Amino acid sequence: MSAPNHIIRCTRLPFTFRYGSSSLRIATFPRYKRRSFGIQRFAHNPAEGADFTSIVDNSPDLVKSGRRHGPGIIILALIPITAFALGTWQVFRLGWKTELIAKFEDRLIKPPLPLPPHVDPEAIKEFDYRKVYTTGRLCHEQEMLIGPRIHDGNDGFLVVTPLKRGDGGSTVLLNRGWIPRSKKAQADREDGLPQGLVTVEGLLREPWQKNVFTPDNRPEMGQFYFPDVKQMAELTGSAAVWIEETMSPDLLKAYDREAKGIPIGRPAEVNLRNNHTQYIFTWYALSAATTIMLWMVVRKPPSEVARRIRQNKSW
Repeated sequence: MSAPNHIIRCTRLPFTFRYGSSSLRIATFPRYKRRSFGIQRFAHNPAEGADFTSIVDNSPDLVKSGRRHGPGIIILALIPITAFALGTWQVFRLGWKTELIAKFEDRLIKPPLPLPPHVDPEAIKEFDYRKVYTTGRLCHEQEMLIGPRIHDGNDGFLVVTPLKRGDGGSTVLLNRGWIPRSKKAQADREDGLPQGLVTVEGLLREPWQKNVFTPDNRPEMGQFYFPDVKQMAELTGSAAVWIEETMSPDLLKAYDREAKGIPIGRPAEVNLRNNHTQYIFTWYALSAATTIMLWMVVRKPPSEVARRIRQNKSW
């Protein structure tokens, strides 16, 4: 057992108490004295090592802990660039759509042409929205109803009937117009089923393009949801030529036709939507707003950025 590093010495000192002629000797409590003896300790001193390097001789690097901006700044920077590009693209689309509508309207003011006996379907694009007229017999037994279609808030169908032309002319598909759902059966609209030769005037139209939201036609069940010109032509043995019968806008005449089940033809006008001006404003406004947001984020440094000292070597 190791020796203690100090020795405690106890001494007792007397104390005399005098009162008058008497005296009383009292012994006090012992008083302790502590006498310490130093013991030498040996410990390792890093400064005495041969490999020791002082912080004065090897100054530390001052570095930043954390990043100024994360990957979200890249996404935020892409938004105004993308929005500006889309707005610029809509500018070109606006110019293209304006020229297209002007070209179609120029064709509408021209007098109608007689439809040739045989029409090349590939050449219809150059005569889209061109007024034509032709004579033939309506094949009501091959009639097809496309629907549902809304007209003035009422549900109904488009009546498509093959028009068989004489003198060796090809049979074409004629979109006669809209009828209400209550007149779907031919027995309920005998006035809308003309017999014999008829002369019709309408617009020569390019085949329609189906969008992804429209279901496929089911011709075996007599259900058509969009005018698939090629499919209808193969089904009826007609040429892939689509004509939309036209009529002058007349409210009273339209009411009379609706009541009798006579198809209501479309007006001779261009019905292409041109909303590109709104799209331009929307995309450019989004680009400007997100650009301001990006500037505010870049201008203001994040609060969590701190500086931290990193030592070069282990001490």
